[in-house]
Amino acid sequence: MNRQPGLIHIYCGDGKGKTTAAMGLALRAAGNGMQVAIVQFLKGQTSGELRSLELLPNITVIREQMSPKFTFQMNPEELDQTREIHSRYLHCALELAREGRCDMLILDELMGALSCGLIDEALLHELVDHKPEPLELVMTGRNPPQWLLDRADYVSEICKRKHPYDRGIAARPGVER
Repeated sequence: MNRQPGLIHIYCGDGKGKTTAAMGLALRAAGNGMQVAIVQFLKGQTSGELRSLELLPNITVIREQMSPKFTFQMNPEELDQTREIHSRYLHCALELAREGRCDMLILDELMGALSCGLIDEALLHELVDHKPEPLELVMTGRNPPQWLLDRADYVSEICKRKHPYDRGIAARPGVER
């Protein structure tokens, strides 16, 4: 496939749809014959879109069962274990990028892991600063740091105006997960 140089994408904000947008992009890329790797941070539950995407031969999903707790509910041991898992994930992402084993690399909920101190920001700098030219790098999550916003080619901010969770309605299969 004759491709343009890859760009850096950020889907951020407090609204629903950051992961959904990234997964839609993965589906589009796979449909065009691209190899896609999705590395998911901070999410313990599987979701409908991941189960569907894992069925496609040119999409690789890297995730494992995580604690069902939010980071603010974790004790120091659980935080250390999560930090270790996320460090492995980021190293794996670097390796995939360096070895050219994917055309698109999606780091889902990366900003959340970064803001909670669960990944090494220097490693993220290395990935962004030395991104192979053809790689499409996609990152999602709330509150990206300014240096990352400055480096991105696309920044789409999703703003929550209203959400059922605010009324106590839990995430529903097929809609939010």
